[in-house]
Parts: sequence; C-alpha cells; structure tokens
Amino acid sequence: MSDTTTTTTTTERAPSVYVPSAEALATVLAPGARPPRPSALGASLTFGWRAMLKIKHVPEQLFDVTAFPIIMVLMFTYLFGGALADSPRDYLQFFLPGIMVTSVVMITMYTGVGLNTDIEKGIFDRFRTLPVWRPAALVGMIFGDVLRYILAALVILGVGLALGFRPDGGVVGVAVGIGLLVVFSFAFSWVWTFFGLVLRSEKSVMGVSMMVLFPLTFLSNVFVEPSTMPGWLQAFVNVNPVTQLVAAVRAAMAGSSDPSSTMWLLAWSAGFLVVFGTLTMYRYNRR
Repeated sequence: MSDTTTTTTTTERAPSVYVPSAEALATVLAPGARPPRPSALGASLTFGWRAMLKIKHVPEQLFDVTAFPIIMVLMFTYLFGGALADSPRDYLQFFLPGIMVTSVVMITMYTGVGLNTDIEKGIFDRFRTLPVWRPAALVGMIFGDVLRYILAALVILGVGLALGFRPDGGVVGVAVGIGLLVVFSFAFSWVWTFFGLVLRSEKSVMGVSMMVLFPLTFLSNVFVEPSTMPGWLQAFVNVNPVTQLVAAVRAAMAGSSDPSSTMWLLAWSAGFLVVFGTLTMYRYNRR
C-alpha cells in the first residue's frame, strides 16, 4: 500500500515538458528579414572606434605620443644642436622632420604589443566568431593607431614651432610630409602585427621591436648627413627605408620634393603591406 502511494506521489510531482506554440515563438523572435552583414569598411571602422575607446578608459596610453616626442625633441636639439650646427635653432631646421619620423616609427611597435596583449586575454578569439570580415579586427586596430601617429606628429610639430622651427613649405608642405609619414607607418605596423601573433609575450614583441627599430632609426640621416659617415656605413644608410622616409618628409616640409626618395618610400610601404599583411592574415586564420 505504501509503495503504491509513493509511486503515485512521485508521478504526480514529475515536471511536465512545455512545448511553446507558434504564436509564442513569433512574439519572441525578431520579425522580418535578418539584418545585412556589415561591410568590410564598416566593421574595420567599428574596431577602430574600439581602439579609441581603449584610450579613453586608459589615457596613460597617450604618454608615448605626447611626453615621449617632447622629450626627444628637447633632448636631441639641445644636446647636438651646438655641436653639429651654429645653434640649436639652426640645427632644428634640419633635425625636426627626422625626429618626427623617428618618434612615430618607434610608436608603431605598440601595435604588435597591443595585439599580443589582446590575444593573451582571449579577446581575439571572440572577434573571430563574429559574422564580420575576418581581417576587420586587425585593420581596425591599425586604423585606431593611425590617429596616434598623427597626434604624435602634431605634438612634435607644435614643440618645434615653439622652439623656432619654420618650414618653408608652409601648411601644404607640412601636411604632405605628415601624410607620407602616416602612409609608411600604417604599412610598417603590419610588421609588428605579425610579430604580435608569432611571439608568445608582449615583452618578447617589445624586445624584438627594439632590436629592429634602433638600427633603422639611428643608422639613418635623422641626426647628420650620410656624407659625413664612413663609406661602409653609408651603404646601409642609403638603402635604409627610414632614410628614404626622412628625405621625403624633409623635402616636403622645405617646400621642395625628392622624387627618388618618395618613390622608394612608397615601394617600401607597399612591400611591408603585401608581405607582412599576407603573413599576418595567414597566421591569424590558422592560430
């Protein structure tokens, strides 16, 4: 008797399975057609905006594009100006386009550092599951960094003008010079995105970046003319992409042009973009 009662009670308490009706499902699901997939440009700009929001929440990230360039300009102008020219102000006319290039090119390494950090946190694994153009996360990240490059260039220009720098090319020449610098920096950033995917930690990315950037920036025409260097060193300096970039930017700001350097600059930029952009996407899709 008790067994029968227990079985009956257990049966009565068993939960029933609810099957929603078609009308109930219709009220929950969104009516109409599925929204269109975002375009490649739209998705990239969205991820670029994400990079801007990161700066908003962590404003210390702007230190490398504000305080660092100012320190570089002041230190090298007054350290080398009296020895290499009649006065720091005279040296600044030659030096400022070069230090602008040096500062912005060195900032590009943070693209790889930031990418490596996001990968270690698992953020990019989420991005890869989204129904958007696959490279959008990487392209958008570099779009966000382009604003950092422009800001750094403007900060250096402002400090230079305050110290006495007067570009003969005027506003147009300065705009052309900064434009060439941004084009090269955008292409060069793909080198660091590849390293950010390949290397295991952000410290490794930063260490490798410094090993590459220091020879490129210091063994160039940033501080002195290559003609004052030994012949064996000139052979490297003359083919250095930073040398071509500095010569093109310096000519634009002086109100003239350097077709040879500009051509080589654009060729280097295309090479970096094609080679390292391809390697980056290959690695990113198979990570």
